[in-house]
Amino acid sequence: MNRLVSLVYVLLTATASAVAAQESDYTQGIIWVNEDWYGHQNSTVNYLMPDDPEGNYWKYRIIQAENPGKELGCTNQYGAIWHDRLYLIAKQEKDPGATVTGGRITVADARTMKILHQQSRIDPSGAQCDGRGFLGVDEHKGYVSTSNGVWIFNLDTYTVTGQVEGSANPNAGGDNDKPNTDPTGSLYHGQSGMMVMAAGKVFVAHQQYGLLIVDPEVDKVVHVISMDIVQEGAGIGSIVKSKDGMLWISVAKNVQGTGVSLPYIVRMDPATLDYEVIAIDEGLYGPANSWYAWTPDAFVASEVQNCLYWKGGANRWFTGSVIYKFDCDTREQSVFINLEEEGADWKLYGCAIGVHPVTDEVYMALYHEFGTPTYITRRYSPAGEKIRDYEMIMNYWFPSLPLFPQGDGQSGVDTVECGIASGAGTLYTLSGIAVREAVDYGSWAGIAPGIYIWKSGRLSRKVIIR
Repeated sequence: MNRLVSLVYVLLTATASAVAAQESDYTQGIIWVNEDWYGHQNSTVNYLMPDDPEGNYWKYRIIQAENPGKELGCTNQYGAIWHDRLYLIAKQEKDPGATVTGGRITVADARTMKILHQQSRIDPSGAQCDGRGFLGVDEHKGYVSTSNGVWIFNLDTYTVTGQVEGSANPNAGGDNDKPNTDPTGSLYHGQSGMMVMAAGKVFVAHQQYGLLIVDPEVDKVVHVISMDIVQEGAGIGSIVKSKDGMLWISVAKNVQGTGVSLPYIVRMDPATLDYEVIAIDEGLYGPANSWYAWTPDAFVASEVQNCLYWKGGANRWFTGSVIYKFDCDTREQSVFINLEEEGADWKLYGCAIGVHPVTDEVYMALYHEFGTPTYITRRYSPAGEKIRDYEMIMNYWFPSLPLFPQGDGQSGVDTVECGIASGAGTLYTLSGIAVREAVDYGSWAGIAPGIYIWKSGRLSRKVIIR
């Protein structure tokens, strides 16, 4: 009997080990957050392995695949990786056409995509409050921007503990009986959008007030900078932080959410709050904004070069043919990609652009028209040369933004420090391809220069071989 019990134990242990060994690790590729098809299904997440040697580039709907019976909420526009967890923020908890209720806030393990927490409401009172973005403040606290202010999210207990004082939507409450898709309702006026942390402060784009400056020690707005500094009546679009730590702000023509931008960007020192208004060159366009149907905006920064990229054009947010590049040091403004010149009638969808934090390559999700379920992801070199296209299965994906878990900044997965780096492990490329097994940490002889991940059990280290 004891031998039988021992045998069963060994078999169960072996089976568990085999399952664990086969468990997916989604930190080696690119995670794509999708709005997906409003009115038909909840939002989705796809996974791209851009250098898979077998050509198996895509894994689709990985949240559903790893969590049978569970889904995201409706119009999930934002995702952020913070301390090994993926925070996904949706506008509502369930699409009208879906059969599964997801959440406005979903927290998943960034490596496995296993859902750790979901909640349908953000405002603890139960009042309607639609999700926008997420920012990790520290290991224990995050901020969730919404249609009504910024909310404090306890990352240990997964609970909303209050609202950042001074961030509320001044229009909320007057017409919340309007459908959440009605752009004339308060959900689309006075929203809080993108957030950036710099110099110990949190900077929030607020549709009506402009730039909110929050002291995260007391969760309170301590300063407000109106976009009247650019032009009377102007509003803010979005905000990003460049490699040198400076803040860059896009400018909307007004605070009404019409999508019209002004031909300026604002550079701000987060420590001193000194700013400079920079005019966009004649013939070019500033970053498009999308308060009327909020997305993070196609306005991003490189972590390798001190430069910015954005989408802009005459037709507001729906213009998706030209991507501009801005050198933060020289202030040179140029056309990075003109999709019309490349032919095939591709356009950038919404805000679906990102810069890889290690390779500096630019990834974009492209489409033809809203009524055509044909999408591709295109990969460009830092010089603007097309590397390749990744075709996708037919679906109305409406991609939102890519996440790059390999980065060292806010969007990066933390290195797991479970002991000293010693003993034998396996060396992988950033695409997850094993290049050498049973290699001692530091024994890199004969390995080509590049960036790798060395793993031994739960210990993981990023390695740069020169």
